[in-house]
Amino acid sequence: MNEIIFFGSNDKPKLLKNKSSIILKPIQFKFENENENENEKQIKQISSGYFGTIFLFENGKAIEYLNENDSKQNPEKIQIENIQKVIVDFENEAILTIEGNVFAKGEDINPNNLNEFINISSLIEDKNDRIIEDIVSCSNTIYLLTSNQNAYGIGSNKLGQLGFDSETLPKTEKPILMMKNVSKIFSGNSSDSVFLLNSNQELFACGNNQYDHLGLGESRQKETKIQKLTKIQNIPKGKIIDIKCGGVHSIMLIENENQNPKRKLYSCGDYPFNGLGKNENTYEFTEIKSSLFENDDDILDFSVGFVHTLILTSKRKLISFGRNSHGQLGNKDLEFQLPPIQIKLPKLRFNENISNYHISCGFFNSFIYYSSPSFSNLEEDLIKLFERKEFCNISFKTENGEIIKAHKLILKYRLNQNQNENQIGKLKEIISKKSIKESNQIFEMIYSNNSKINPILYFEIKEIINLNEKIEETMKRIYLNENENEKDFIIERKEKQYKFPKLILIMRSELYRGMFLSVTEDKSNKVTDYSELSNKSFQILEYWIYSNQIKDEIQITQEIINEIEIGIDYFQLNQTNPNLFDLLINKFNN
Repeated sequence: MNEIIFFGSNDKPKLLKNKSSIILKPIQFKFENENENENEKQIKQISSGYFGTIFLFENGKAIEYLNENDSKQNPEKIQIENIQKVIVDFENEAILTIEGNVFAKGEDINPNNLNEFINISSLIEDKNDRIIEDIVSCSNTIYLLTSNQNAYGIGSNKLGQLGFDSETLPKTEKPILMMKNVSKIFSGNSSDSVFLLNSNQELFACGNNQYDHLGLGESRQKETKIQKLTKIQNIPKGKIIDIKCGGVHSIMLIENENQNPKRKLYSCGDYPFNGLGKNENTYEFTEIKSSLFENDDDILDFSVGFVHTLILTSKRKLISFGRNSHGQLGNKDLEFQLPPIQIKLPKLRFNENISNYHISCGFFNSFIYYSSPSFSNLEEDLIKLFERKEFCNISFKTENGEIIKAHKLILKYRLNQNQNENQIGKLKEIISKKSIKESNQIFEMIYSNNSKINPILYFEIKEIINLNEKIEETMKRIYLNENENEKDFIIERKEKQYKFPKLILIMRSELYRGMFLSVTEDKSNKVTDYSELSNKSFQILEYWIYSNQIKDEIQITQEIINEIEIGIDYFQLNQTNPNLFDLLINKFNN
């Protein structure tokens, strides 16, 4: 059952028909009339812009409220399946499907038919670059990040937000390549600028800089239009996790293992309009400081509207600041707030899982919503496994001197499809005769496909290793191998059956070591030996590891609950996975 909290503008669009045009304090949002059944569906994402608001559900379907003059208009179901992300900006909206296609509509995309979605990813000239991994938008431009890590833009370029001279190219009706080797794209539905982050953590920006919110420094404060992608020089130390842009300000989230809390927010822009969390102009990204940010309280989520900002912390604090002309700060009045203030967080149905809540700012409204815990894909899990020293038994050095630790077991699965021991023996024999540098190149290639290897060495090992497969692709192939001798565990996803060898399952379970715990007589915790579990308990663990669900047809008994009590390791789980023990108790009680 979904849970949505709403406050701010209730005018464009009219989201709650029987409520006033401005909601001053957080209230429960419920779909009305024929859409009441939507209240039973789990929310995945909410995107609200000036164009309208889209609610995306976990089942891959979505409904939209458009900004029409008729306030009685009901939301429309979007006739596109398998949706994984939606974005709404000033004039347009776009949808990313699980298959990697992007459908968009709006004034800047299809002005002749504003209500027709068109496949803009199919308009990319390079046919090999049409699988899209992510979509982002600013107020009149949509950005696409492809699986080849290339960034494209489509729509308006009036303020240089495509990185080209706006006089020569004021607008484009098909995606044009902006930059290669891009790991992330950042912008905002009320912004006129964009940030591109490359794989070396170098940050570039272009677009509107009228309010100095690109972080280019005081020397460039008078440049109101940046028409060429420009490197941002002074970035706070740490890993850039996210950047969200408003109409007059930008907020950056930085993660640094050496600081407490690990995650801090930095802002830049023009303070009279605010959203900065400070009362001074900042031409570079500087830390937002407040007594509300405690050392042991980390940032879980944040969002940026046109002139306001919302933050959710691990200690259940809802913090807001900025302009408040439509009640979008949720503080029961229309007063502006320059320094951050804490808003009383409504009682949430799933209050114990605060890390599963998200916030989303529209132009002049705000949402808090519960989203099902995400479950990382296998490739992400394996990389985590590589990085944990206690589970590694092979280490090798990359060309830049970085030491990567890996599992022999994983490396074995990256070998020939038949997993032939003779092939492994051949590889060992080759490596034993090579220099350390060449051996490291071989290991790096098996791990990442990135190593630059000399032709002679390539010729020696080309029949042994699958050079063109990513880890995830390799593992999926193993999963679906009908001739696999391992005892299979079968689950169904989206009407398809998948076979998972138990050996792979146990490998994945290793990531959550310290989580599957049994309780001894003296109430101390110990790591469970999976082989000692009963068949039913092991079946529950298997299914839960892959789906975060418990099969309804399995009868939960107190014996099973006693056998599988778990403790949560937040570092390993990224604070996303549900507590299995609570799920078992709920099933048992029901």
